[in-house]
Amino acid sequence: MLIVHRAQRNFVILNLYPYTNGHLLIAPRAHKADLEELTEAEQLDLQRQTTEAVSLLKRAMSPQGFNIGINIGRCAGAGLPGHLHQHVVPRWNGDTNFMGVVGEVRVVPQAMSQLWEELARVRREIAGERIKDRG
Repeated sequence: MLIVHRAQRNFVILNLYPYTNGHLLIAPRAHKADLEELTEAEQLDLQRQTTEAVSLLKRAMSPQGFNIGINIGRCAGAGLPGHLHQHVVPRWNGDTNFMGVVGEVRVVPQAMSQLWEELARVRREIAGERIKDRG
C-alpha cells in the first residue's frame, strides 16, 4: 500500500487499482463502515484530507476536474464494505465519463512508485511554502 500521508485520523492512500492516474483514497484510521459511525473530528479530518488531496493533485498532475465520492455497501460498489473510504479521482477533458469510473476498474499504465514519489515531492513543497508564509 502506498500511503501518501498519515493524518491524525485518516490516511491518504494511492489506490492500487485506480480508475485513472492519481486516484487517491482517504480512509479513516478507525475501522468504520458508515458515515454515521465517524466522530465529528473524524468527519472534519476526512474533509480536510480530501481538500488537501485535491490541492496536491492539482499541483502534481494539473487535472481539469475531479470526481469525489464514497461508495457505502457492496451494492453501491464498495470494494471494502466494512471500511469507509472516500475516492478522489482526477479527471481530464476527453477521458471517459463518470459511469466508466464507477462501473469497472481499469489498471492505469503508470508506475505507482513513480506517482507516489511525485506526490511526496509536491507535498514537501507545499509544506515548505506554508512554513515560509508563517515566518
